[in-house]
Amino acid sequence: MRHRVAYRKLGRVTEHRIAMLRNQASALLEHEHIQTTVPKAKELRPFVERIISIAKRSLDAPAGSSRAVTARRRVAADIPDREIVSKLFETIAPRFAERPGGYTRLLRLGHRRGDAADLASVELVGSEYNPKEAADKTADSTGGDKPKKKSMGDRLRGALGGGRKKDAAPDGKGGRVDARGAGKKISTPRKSGGA
Repeated sequence: MRHRVAYRKLGRVTEHRIAMLRNQASALLEHEHIQTTVPKAKELRPFVERIISIAKRSLDAPAGSSRAVTARRRVAADIPDREIVSKLFETIAPRFAERPGGYTRLLRLGHRRGDAADLASVELVGSEYNPKEAADKTADSTGGDKPKKKSMGDRLRGALGGGRKKDAAPDGKGGRVDARGAGKKISTPRKSGGA
């Protein structure tokens, strides 16, 4: 029985599990959203929220006290990238200054195609990720029209080497036009040996 067992092992030894959580926390704080499996996401939430709570302690520290430095050192023990730590202390922690907890949101995305694992998206509250927003910004910056999306049938025909014939007859009957302009019907030849 697993009564009062606090954490998931995630099929990893302790060192690997801690390293994975640190890497995912760094990615979450850098990009403000990540996709992972549901058990990993459930383990990541308290890990990241504890880091954000430590960073919030430095906000109300009096000037010249060692409290802000201690908070930064404790966060840097889990997140080695200085740019991410500075982003956490300068932008993310002040955003959650009035919030008592619950800094992350977990959204279930369905099943992964390869192994049917349950996927989840973890994002920071207040930075709602819109995947279409990035595409809209690039389309606006280029100033051109968006390319027409191919349907599933078009993609399959293209992959199989088929597709719509560009040399179709103007009369719409599907025959090939020879040099004289007359429509010529193309048929499949019979097997050799017969007339």
